[in-house]
Amino acid sequence: MLEEVERWLTRRSWSVSDRPLERVLAAKRGTKVSVVLPALNEEATVGDIVSVIRRELMTEAVPLVDELVVIDSGSTDRTAEVAAAAGARVVARDDVLPRIPAVPGKGEVLWRSLMVTSGDVVCFVDADLRDFSADFVTGIVGPLLTDPDVDFVKAMYDRPFAGTPGQGGRVTELVARPLLNLHWPRLAGFVQPLGGEYAARRSLLERLPFPVGYGVELGLLVDALHTVGLDALAQVDVGVRKHRHQDGQALGRMAAAIYRTAQLRLSRGHLVRPQLTQFERGEKGFEPRTYAVDTEERPPMAEIAEYARRRVA
Repeated sequence: MLEEVERWLTRRSWSVSDRPLERVLAAKRGTKVSVVLPALNEEATVGDIVSVIRRELMTEAVPLVDELVVIDSGSTDRTAEVAAAAGARVVARDDVLPRIPAVPGKGEVLWRSLMVTSGDVVCFVDADLRDFSADFVTGIVGPLLTDPDVDFVKAMYDRPFAGTPGQGGRVTELVARPLLNLHWPRLAGFVQPLGGEYAARRSLLERLPFPVGYGVELGLLVDALHTVGLDALAQVDVGVRKHRHQDGQALGRMAAAIYRTAQLRLSRGHLVRPQLTQFERGEKGFEPRTYAVDTEERPPMAEIAEYARRRVA
């Protein structure tokens, strides 16, 4: 590990307990905090997450979160209804920036969320978390409120898989961590580089391009490094993350998108073939299934005319 990274780990890696809630609230002052949950068919979990945030972080006694928005990415279940009943403002992805046709993907939803939120600090939380704790929000928002030199904070945590501690995050260990260590070794200290829980200053997010799909977390992390430098990035231990795990083929598609995101940042030129063929057993044996790998990225939100007009207004 680079000496710079070793120093960073001592300066920019914390536990949620390092910043008691009282200290975080005292440092908030006039800073507005938005929490965004990107959601697609998450009716089983989204309501509990919203309820915890409303109950523990959006009260007169604890006014940490000013805005809680669920961006529904075309759910076919009761995600929107459950989220609204729990107290979130629900916005349909396709209603945001209708001039630009939406494409499927998590990054697309996160990018559009900047248009319908107003917080100085924007906190992203995946909507499939189980046994959700408010520490996920206070932990990653805290450094942004207490330290003006920090611009981007990732959550770190244990990820149990099939009852075994530390076995989650298979794409992280097989794809993302090797890529980061080999090509961006200054980011080798991040425990959960692909984690969906992170917070950042709007002033940074609006300057970054957003890969539309699974590559969004790696893309934002790499681009934030190049935009504000390693010392402006941080991570906070928030405990244990429990969520729905993807099957092996879905993980393969995720891995391909992440590799593509890395390849684009390495070359900024010709892309490798943006397709992935996988195999499923059918009536006649193994049958190929070919999927397109996300190749589109959204420009920095600061370049979007509607966003610029909103800021002026």
